[in-house]
Amino acid sequence: MIDKPTTIGLIAGGGQFPLLVAKGAAARGHRVVAVLFKGHSNDEVRQNVDIWKELKLGQLSKLIDLFKQNGVTHIVMAGTINKPKALDIRPDFRAAKLIFRLATKGDDALLRAVSNEFESEGMQVVGPHVFAPELLTPEGVITDRKPGDVETSDLHFGWKVAHELGRMDIGQTVVVREGIVCSVEALEGTDEAIVRGCKLGGKGCAIVKVFKPGQEDRVDLPSIGSRTIDLMIENGATCLGIEAGKSLFFDLEEAVKKADQAGVSIVGLTEEWLENNF
Repeated sequence: MIDKPTTIGLIAGGGQFPLLVAKGAAARGHRVVAVLFKGHSNDEVRQNVDIWKELKLGQLSKLIDLFKQNGVTHIVMAGTINKPKALDIRPDFRAAKLIFRLATKGDDALLRAVSNEFESEGMQVVGPHVFAPELLTPEGVITDRKPGDVETSDLHFGWKVAHELGRMDIGQTVVVREGIVCSVEALEGTDEAIVRGCKLGGKGCAIVKVFKPGQEDRVDLPSIGSRTIDLMIENGATCLGIEAGKSLFFDLEEAVKKADQAGVSIVGLTEEWLENNF
């Protein structure tokens, strides 16, 4: 928690999250300096911060210099980056050195290294949910319909598989049907993993998304929203389990309304909930 107003450096990706963080930080009296990336960031952020600059992915030295010149004390990363497009980045010398030192190039390893780089310059990295705590997923069944016995079993199985997947820093999401893994998330992201898994598994799939064990929770919380429910309905999935308290749920009210209309069950998963529902 940040005790008093200061200058926040916002690294803004796409989607509504960086906009919500910018507004939340401003509402708490903070000055916000934002960095956006062409083709990746939500342009609305520009109108809701004190200072902004657009950079190319990989320009780590320029990013750090901007923040230091403007007295940034805390850094927050929010929003999505198109991962396939991100493969085309041309890192500057500082970023290249950082990447070269990494044993693995997974999301968590990279984000942890970048966070350490900021903190070596005296800027503390904080979780974006500090400025939008209402987005954290609640625990338990949050729709009218509870998961059935088969779906509950799939949530248990998917929880274990997703955590193993996360331990290897691969992805956060698995699609399961009747104890069979239909797809796992990799570079393509959650949406494509859902579409592919449901195509292979057919109607009745369960989607499970979790916080990676040991993950850097200040920079990469799993997230879903109303669009996730749309994809599930379009592709015949009937149950969603997402880790409660460690994930972000955008447009929760709208998502639950859609799920209830379609008979989809949504559960905020915890170890305790799973133990009590088996």
